[in-house]
Amino acid sequence: MRPDNRSPKPDAPTFEGAERLQKVLAAAGVGSRRACEDLIFRRRVTVDGRVAKLGDKVDPATAVIHVDGERLQVDTRLVYVAMNKPRGVVTSMADDKGRNELAEFIGNRVEQRVYHVGRLDADSEGLLLLTNDGTLAHRLMHPSYQVLKTYLAEVTGPIPRNLSKRLLAGVELEDGPVKVDSFKVVDTLGKTAQVELSLHEGRKHIVRRLLAEVGHPVTRLVRTSIGPIRLGELRTGRIRRLTNAEVAALFNAVGD
Repeated sequence: MRPDNRSPKPDAPTFEGAERLQKVLAAAGVGSRRACEDLIFRRRVTVDGRVAKLGDKVDPATAVIHVDGERLQVDTRLVYVAMNKPRGVVTSMADDKGRNELAEFIGNRVEQRVYHVGRLDADSEGLLLLTNDGTLAHRLMHPSYQVLKTYLAEVTGPIPRNLSKRLLAGVELEDGPVKVDSFKVVDTLGKTAQVELSLHEGRKHIVRRLLAEVGHPVTRLVRTSIGPIRLGELRTGRIRRLTNAEVAALFNAVGD
């Protein structure tokens, strides 16, 4: 009988301190270990681009794991937090001018040191994301990934009918053109109007500068969403951990 010289398929690489894949999935909240084993058996889990199999071990700190095509964050050292930033608070963990800062609201509720993803000026309020995942934070902020941010703005009215068309077409500012991805009037009350606009720009004070340029200065500005994450019912000054599904949605938003 001739020997079989075919090379066997390589198993998934193992690392010192690696854990069984189903244990890592269960710890990340996917389901019970038995349910996670079933996902692996049904070939619904990939590790570093390879279809996983029962018995695989992974390093949670480095493995890139997808379940049904969605990225799963299994590194328990990484945290993802949403905050409803109040008006008058600067987007900083340590303000040298003595103003109200983010650290006052986070306190010891998050053990890891986190950083804000982008900024909101002191006079603006609403959704702010904080994380210690530098790679994801960079992608969320970089304009090439085109992650939409949505704002609710109170402005001086009345709003002309052609304003939406003008904003969608683009407006020239001193540092270059900017255009919105969507715009609508939510409500009007006398000489004040409430409008909602979405854009993927991240330049400083971009929403305020844009609306002032078209003759409707902002009197109040609230960011209501960043990509798939919404402010929802989160109360002013409160924080919450993002769910596994929300973290996966953020990864999807930046094409990971």
